[in-house]
Amino acid sequence: MASTLLSQSGFSIVAPSATPKTTKNPQTATHFSISFRHNGRVLGSQITPITVQKRSFSANCTSAADGQSHGETPIELKYPAFPSVLDINQIRDILPHRFPFLLVDRVIEYTPGVSAVAIKNVTINDNFFPGHFPERPIMPGVLMIEAMAQVGGLVMLQPEVGGSRENFFFAGVDKVRFRKPVIAGDTLVMRMNLVKLQKRFGVAKMEGKAYVGGEVVCEGEFLMALGS
Repeated sequence: MASTLLSQSGFSIVAPSATPKTTKNPQTATHFSISFRHNGRVLGSQITPITVQKRSFSANCTSAADGQSHGETPIELKYPAFPSVLDINQIRDILPHRFPFLLVDRVIEYTPGVSAVAIKNVTINDNFFPGHFPERPIMPGVLMIEAMAQVGGLVMLQPEVGGSRENFFFAGVDKVRFRKPVIAGDTLVMRMNLVKLQKRFGVAKMEGKAYVGGEVVCEGEFLMALGS
């Protein structure tokens, strides 16, 4: 069938209603054959190209069964666990601290006498939260410092350094800054580096930073004493 596009003073322009031929180009030139008639007589025809812009659309459909987009890794499978260089039993073999004051759960990087990176899983069951604070559980800053000092103890309590459980003490801190609060549910990641060791005087200087989610929450300089 054909459809009349224009009719005036006995003249009419007729275009076929069939699907026009197109090319494979995204900007497709669609060709229409147009006939010119006067009082029913065909006077002539013309093939006219018309450029048509093709658009494509895509949509991601979420499965109602698992709530995940097709091909997307579920969130519980995205994040691997921290490595375990020293587990809690090995930590207890080095540090003299015990509940409720052992504040290191796992060592994830360890170079004895040089540095260590360890974690403290902060949970609502920690015994300091009922009092700090009942309505807003925040890990006390002094306990963050203590936890970092314990990581420093893991670095220094080694035969090659000269430290031992019997004669190693936390002697002081300097330039301490608390950047953000640490709350229940956070994982505190602590790095301690040995900066200077003076065996003659039994003094070690260390630098430490603690992170939550890759952001610094606490930092400072630590002084450790090796001796009675």
